[in-house]
This record gives sequence, structure tokens and C-alpha cells, in this order.
Amino acid sequence: MKRSVFYLSDQTGLTAELLGQTLLAQFDSIDFITQTLPYIDSEDKVLAVVELINRNAQENAIKPLLFSTLVQPELKAILHRSEAVMLDVFELFIAPLEQALQAHSNHRVGKKHSSEDKQAYDHRIQAVNYALKTDDGLSIKQYAQADIILLGVSRSGKTPTALYLAMQFGLQAANYPITEDDLQNYELPTWAEQFQHKLFGLKIDPQRLHEIRTERRANSPYASIEQCQLEVRQINKLYQREAIPTIDTTSRSIEEIATKIIAKTHLKR
Repeated sequence: MKRSVFYLSDQTGLTAELLGQTLLAQFDSIDFITQTLPYIDSEDKVLAVVELINRNAQENAIKPLLFSTLVQPELKAILHRSEAVMLDVFELFIAPLEQALQAHSNHRVGKKHSSEDKQAYDHRIQAVNYALKTDDGLSIKQYAQADIILLGVSRSGKTPTALYLAMQFGLQAANYPITEDDLQNYELPTWAEQFQHKLFGLKIDPQRLHEIRTERRANSPYASIEQCQLEVRQINKLYQREAIPTIDTTSRSIEEIATKIIAKTHLKR
């Protein structure tokens, strides 16, 4: 079963996407075809969106889902003419908040606490720069500034996880690839002893690792199932020997990996 979904916003659309994706993830049996429509901030743009949605409803003979974070009442009124199941984020949450807080919302486009957001933004940019500088074992001298150091075999998800921790949570995440030499001796690199409390290991199923490496370097010893099985077996023993906390990345999204790491380590976002 397929169903069209539109994420609509007068800003980037990320809020509508995040809420929609979280809710729709509960419906595994449905194949959602999504489209994000950001910066819909004028009457002409909203009318074009209504036309798009209505055409979709006619072609598919079913109303698409619409997650909206539009704020301006006159634009929302036009949007309500569409043939969509409309889920207005602000209508769902602002009214109960107004009642609980006994205050009226400003209903402003893109309204945020700007000074706090600026500080958080600058901190995330700094964390991203740190993740890039220390990616894949670079700049070990900067590990003293790390909030966490991710370990794992090549292609186990270290880099995207480190970047997500930086961008989403402002954490300075370094990552280091465990080499064949480390695995043969079941020993951590010499630098790791002083940072034992910051180490966190990523596990992965050897078959999945084989598939990922094959996409990058097909028919190579590096991607062979035998090599993947060997490396996974050895690094799991290393994690156990050194009592390093771990998470299995095989079937998890980067978002889930990152949040579970934070939950396990109790790092402050």
C-alpha cells in the first residue's frame, strides 16, 4: 500500500519532517512517498501547493497526508481548501499550550529564542569542525577535547555517527579506525589508555559489513566475507577484553545510534 505525504513549512520544513517521520514510522505496512515543500510563505506559493495536492489526490484516488507548520492564518485558510488529510502542528499543540500557560502565542513565522539559538548554533558548528578534523584517526593530539571517541572497523558507521552527534547535539566526537595490527594483537592503540573513559565501540554484522564494503570496493580482499568475519570477530573480542561499551549499528539508523550512545554514556547534549 502506498500513500503520498507532504511536509509543508514557511521555513526549512525540518520540524514538519521530523514529526511526520516519527509518527509514520509506526506504520510499517505502508509505503510512504514523501515530498518536502519549504519556504511556502506567500499566497501564490500556497495556491500552487493546493493545486499540487489536489492533483495528487485525484491521480491516486486517495487523500495525501499533509504535515504543516505554516503560521500565517490567511495562508493556512487557503491550505485548508486542499484535498488532504491536514495535520497542522501548531493547531495541534499551540492551543493546549496557550491554555496551560495562560498566555497567547505570538504566531510569528520562524519565531525562536534567537540568542540561545545563536549560541547553540555556534557550538554545533564548532563540534562539526572538530569531527572533521579528527575523522578517521586524524589529529589524535586533539583527543583531549573530545566528548567521546568512537571506535570500529572500517565502514562500521563511525564518521556519520560522529557528524550527527556534532550537528544534532553539539558533541565533540572523534572517531578512530581499529587497524589489522590492533586486531591481531587484541590491543588498543597506545594513545587510547589515557582516554579509556571516552571510548565507545561500534559493532556490525559481518554480512552487512561485507555488503557495505562491496559497494565501495567490490571483489577485493577488503570486502570479502571472510575478511569481514575475521575483523568483526576480533574487534568484538577487543571490546570485551577492554570493557568498552558498544552498540550494534547493523540495523539501526544514524539517529538511533547517536541517541542510544548518549543514553548509554549519559553525555550532556
